[in-house]
Amino acid sequence: MRILMVGDVVGKSGRVALTDHLPCLRERLRLDFVVVNGENAAHGFGITAKICSELYEFGADVITTGNHVWDQREIMNHIDKDPKLLRPLNYPVGTPGKGSGIFDAPRGRKVAVVHPMCRLFMDPLDDPFAGTERVISHIKLGIDAHVILVDVHGEATSEKQSLGHILDGRVSAVVGTHTHVPTADHQILPGGTGFVTDLGMTGDYNSVIGMKKEAASARFATKIPQGRLEPADCEATLCAAFIETDDATGLTIRIDPVRVGGRLSQTEPT
Repeated sequence: MRILMVGDVVGKSGRVALTDHLPCLRERLRLDFVVVNGENAAHGFGITAKICSELYEFGADVITTGNHVWDQREIMNHIDKDPKLLRPLNYPVGTPGKGSGIFDAPRGRKVAVVHPMCRLFMDPLDDPFAGTERVISHIKLGIDAHVILVDVHGEATSEKQSLGHILDGRVSAVVGTHTHVPTADHQILPGGTGFVTDLGMTGDYNSVIGMKKEAASARFATKIPQGRLEPADCEATLCAAFIETDDATGLTIRIDPVRVGGRLSQTEPT
């Protein structure tokens, strides 16, 4: 299968980048399945039902989120109605929504998406390692799903890399989200799992992690509150990972960075 996993969409500029580039990428790369992290799509903070509909229209098959999932309060009443919208799996029992699912792909294939959130420098949620193990124990690669994709949302590179190694050989790919800065360590781990520590954001990189640089920088320089941060609104770079899996095993045979539009150096698979 041919898969694209898209990094955190930030504000209107990130949504415009999806509008401009994702339909073309689906065609050029002959994509079978697209996962988009949308936790910052609503003016940099959270996501709404309307934006979910837009992301599906642009070409997303599943939307993942993260620590900002509840920033737009309306999503609490929507998430149970939208099976393709995932929140982190290690929120406490009783939290609305779900953290994993198995979804239909072309030619009768099934794709599992699993969405843990880390704890180091993050909210003290339930154990993401144990929670992921519980989910994976019920989804066997090649039996219950042709592909298993893991979006691990976390601050610490060490925590995300550790989960990748623990899951190596049992899932198709583990990709990190949250930091809004793309890492350059795209690789296939020894057991055949595709991995990258962080996809980066789909947003305006003339910014501080997607927010207007003047106010964000002043917070550090002066230690004086500067009011609510606003997302940067110039042309965004769509950052993603292209993953190709072996139909026989479900493991990764290719993983490449994708950067299209905006300020960053451009790259996509040929």
